[in-house]
Amino acid sequence: MNELGRMSVDEMQSSEKHPIIIILDDVRSMHNVGSTFRTCDAFAISAIYLCGYTPTPPHRDIHKTALGATETVSWKHFEQTTDAIAAAKEQGYTIYAVEQTHNSTALQNINWNKKTPIALVFGNEVNGVSEAALSMSDTCIEIPQWGSKHSLNISVSLGVVVWELVK
Repeated sequence: MNELGRMSVDEMQSSEKHPIIIILDDVRSMHNVGSTFRTCDAFAISAIYLCGYTPTPPHRDIHKTALGATETVSWKHFEQTTDAIAAAKEQGYTIYAVEQTHNSTALQNINWNKKTPIALVFGNEVNGVSEAALSMSDTCIEIPQWGSKHSLNISVSLGVVVWELVK
């Protein structure tokens, strides 16, 4: 493990982060929440906003998937996703909903200046990003897909989108 050059919890908490907030809009699966923490740790994301009935740490099922990332990634719970989006906007974040919509922009066409703070909204596993959250978003990002389902698990979508943005 020492050869991997892993930071301690304290080092990770105080390290420089990408100016990205992940907002989970009524995500129901603890495994998706745990995976979100783990991915956000891997990509040095600033924070996660857990909204509505999205499960929050501490919980063994979240911890099982997060592998300790609940200790290294800042997070906050909001009763309403709209409150989380409003808080991000007040802090100067541009809001990108990750959702298939009529006016969405293909992920590869997003030109993000890596110094501009952004918040990425990921929706419920069945219903996607809520209409209220979509109406508050500045734009929508869509991951191009060629299969028949046109659907990805939230944790997969999050990894794809964050990688494309920070690479």
